Order: sequence, then C-alpha cells, then structure tokens
Amino acid sequence: MATSIISRRRVLAGLGGGALLLSAPGAFAERLLTPAQTVGPFYPDLLPLDRDNDLVQVDDGLTPASGTVVHLHGRIRDARGRPLENALVEIWQVDAHGVYLHSRGGDRERRDPNFQGYGRFLTAADGRYRFRTIRPVPYPGRTPHIHFAVTLPGQARFATQCYIRGERLNARDGILNAIADPKLRDLLIVPFVPVAGSVAREQVARFDIVLGLTPAS
Repeated sequence: MATSIISRRRVLAGLGGGALLLSAPGAFAERLLTPAQTVGPFYPDLLPLDRDNDLVQVDDGLTPASGTVVHLHGRIRDARGRPLENALVEIWQVDAHGVYLHSRGGDRERRDPNFQGYGRFLTAADGRYRFRTIRPVPYPGRTPHIHFAVTLPGQARFATQCYIRGERLNARDGILNAIADPKLRDLLIVPFVPVAGSVAREQVARFDIVLGLTPAS
C-alpha cells in the first residue's frame, strides 16, 4: 500500500490548531494504556542549555541538524480519553549518525553539533504536545526509535519509545518485541508520513500516549 501524503498546509494547521488527525475526546470509553519501556542508558547525563521543542535548531545557530525533519505531535490522555494538562513531555534520540547526546552514547567525534538531541514540552489543557526533530535512524542493536518520558504533578515518571511503521528492523528489535501482546506493541509503532510540497522532504508523525495514573512513591 502506498504511503499517504499530507500537505504542508494541513501539517502546519494541524500542529497549530490540533485539527490534524485528532479523534474527538471521549470517542472510546476506555483506551488501551500505552506500554511502558525502559528509559535506557542514554537519557542525557547533562541536559543541553537549549531544551525547547525544536531539536533541529540549536539556540540561534544558522545550520540545521542533518537528517529528515519530522513534525512529531500527539496528545497525552488518561484511560477515559481526557486530555492531561501540565504534562512534561521529554524526548531524546540519536542524531543522523546514530550518536546520543549522552557522553557515552556513541562516537563523540561523529556527533552532529547542530542536533539538540533532547527536548521538552509542557502540555496545556488540551493535552497536546509537538516537537520538530529528525526521523530516527538505527544504531547497532536497535531499530530506529524516539525515547519519550511523561511526568505529571504527583505522578511517577512514565517512559516509553516511539517506532516507525514499516521499518524492517522492528521485527528484530529485542526491546520492542519484549511486548508480547501484538495489539499493545502496535500502539508504539506509528506512520511517518511525507509532507506534500515540502522541498526539504519533511515528514509528520502522530504519537498519542494514554496513561494509567499512578502516584509517585
């Protein structure tokens, strides 16, 4: 089946106003909870000074990060479909060369200095988040993925990972396939869709997270 293409106008309108591919609140009485996954060893050991939701541009630098730009967005909800406000959403991932921001996350000489490597976003009342980042790439032992952490006031931090639908390496990834139930596993795998008319060949991906709320210990 051919990959769907979304126009750049729809991407920008959807990310700004939340209209793109978003289902109505409460469409399902109960939703499957997003599977938790390991934070991994490469959460940044030193957070960058620039921690905004645009990972492609560092501070006021003029050179963008290498890689395919992805507009990554979604909604943080509870199991009843209610949007969660004041959720701190964090993402981190390797750069286009397969190197993390973490000091032991790969060959430091190959790391792209123009890729932020980490970003955060605080949800408003609608529970929506958005990032501009790059399409993740594989590195030895792992299929392409983006790490997520979500923290709500008074709740334990929730960690998971987002994967690319159709990526052949998914079938051999031990962390992804440790989720035995294919329906739950599929919740972490989303389409990365080309944006029609984008000269830079940008893509858009939507990754929703559904949380079962658990007080922090």
